[in-house]
Amino acid sequence: MTDMMNSTTSSLLRGVLSRDARSIAKCMSMAESATRDDDARALFSTIYGHAGSAHIIGLTGVPGSGKSTLVRALAQQFRASGRTVGIVAIDPSSPFSGGAILGDRVRMGELAGDDGVFIRSMATRGSLGGLTRGCMEAVDILDAAGFDVVLIETVGVGQDEVDIARSALSVVVVSAPGLGDDIQAIKAGVLEIADMHVVSKCDRDDANRTVADLKGMVGMGLSGRNRLGWNVPVVPTSAEKGIGITDLIITLDEHRVHLEQSGEGVIRAEEIARMRVTKAAEDIARERVAAARGQALVDAMQQVTKRTIDPHSAARILMQSVSDT
Repeated sequence: MTDMMNSTTSSLLRGVLSRDARSIAKCMSMAESATRDDDARALFSTIYGHAGSAHIIGLTGVPGSGKSTLVRALAQQFRASGRTVGIVAIDPSSPFSGGAILGDRVRMGELAGDDGVFIRSMATRGSLGGLTRGCMEAVDILDAAGFDVVLIETVGVGQDEVDIARSALSVVVVSAPGLGDDIQAIKAGVLEIADMHVVSKCDRDDANRTVADLKGMVGMGLSGRNRLGWNVPVVPTSAEKGIGITDLIITLDEHRVHLEQSGEGVIRAEEIARMRVTKAAEDIARERVAAARGQALVDAMQQVTKRTIDPHSAARILMQSVSDT
């Protein structure tokens, strides 16, 4: 696809592959854009072919569980070990501009100026599932740029936050003591997606109960999909005090080895591919329907309004009209 790109996108590709921060940022802005021309699609197609080496780690949990502080501590520890880190932080959208509020950028200010770290905040823009448009392309860009580890921090939206389980190779669910529920992960509906549980703020007096409860639930088999022999651990941490961060990185490294040796990594890759193909097909269909301005759309809306046909039947008629164009 490289020969299908113009000189601008070809230059951006070279910049991404050489880990040029400005090129990476420009590509990510293109990924977030609602419209993509043929050159942009060719660029992302080529970038996708260069990706596939990074350890993609997803971190989720309810708001207030300490995800951003943990991500910062993980990035610092990864850097201390010589590994480069890309971070995609999904921030809430501003109700006025629609852009990311950039709370994570503020909390991760200590990482600024490190060439081995790249942080991108992306707005939810109303997206469900915990991720957002362009998120996986942003991950591809960081992966292709040669970052060893890519951390995806979800916004923490509760029961809908499940896309991360089909987007990352290792999924970390973060819980904190004292937020009003014994285990927030149960209420959030994300207990089963965890490859490992992290209890943050473990220096608090009530943290031991949260750790024990999680271990009890994992021991009862409430840990979701078949992980081919991987026992879901519970890791207590305190990012502010540096407690448990090394243990968490060791656990993440062990999980990646498990993925490679057990064959589960292939299964995860297939799950990610299935999710991305399905999402892409949905986007294409949505774009085509949104662009439809012909008589078929008018007729369908009028018939639904008059209740001569139901919305599902009208949608099928509209999709057939769109597919024929």
